Amino acid sequence: MYTKKIYFSGGSFHELQEVFSRVQGVVAATAGYINSEVEEPEYEDVIRGKTGAAMGVEVSFNPKKIDVSMLMDILFTVINPYSKDRQGNCEGPMYRSGVYYDSAEDEPIVDYHMNFIRNRKKVPAATNAALTVNDPNHDPNGPRQCYAEAMRLKSFHPADDEHQGYLKRHPELSTHIDFALLEELGIIK
Repeated sequence: MYTKKIYFSGGSFHELQEVFSRVQGVVAATAGYINSEVEEPEYEDVIRGKTGAAMGVEVSFNPKKIDVSMLMDILFTVINPYSKDRQGNCEGPMYRSGVYYDSAEDEPIVDYHMNFIRNRKKVPAATNAALTVNDPNHDPNGPRQCYAEAMRLKSFHPADDEHQGYLKRHPELSTHIDFALLEELGIIK
């Protein structure tokens, strides 16, 4: 089966991995470190900000069942691109939101979608209230500043095995993503 890859960041890579691993058409979602400035980044170094890496996921998908634009729709449903370096309780540059591509054919699609996100006047009520924690600095009547980055992937390093499938092994943990609502809406299975 032919597959493609796209890389997303925004908050906990455990939460993003769980979301994307349950999307129809996604073959695999791997937690890891995106665009690290050091070879072989370690979790402790990443969370201390010593690597410049974003914590995120590599999403391998079947392009006959789902495309990059649909995957980006899901990403921006569960994260807030207007919140700088923060999603839920995760705060710091390693939790920044972003879309990273390694295929030149995906660049125009990512650019088009990001242009839409950057020019959106309001965050839909479901995204702002139901699926993500509200940004305490957000003024619903003020201008929107998009902090999500979009760029070519420089590197991806999978996280250690202990971070793979973390929420499947620890379903009791609370998350800022409302998985029950995503299931109800048919976004995940």
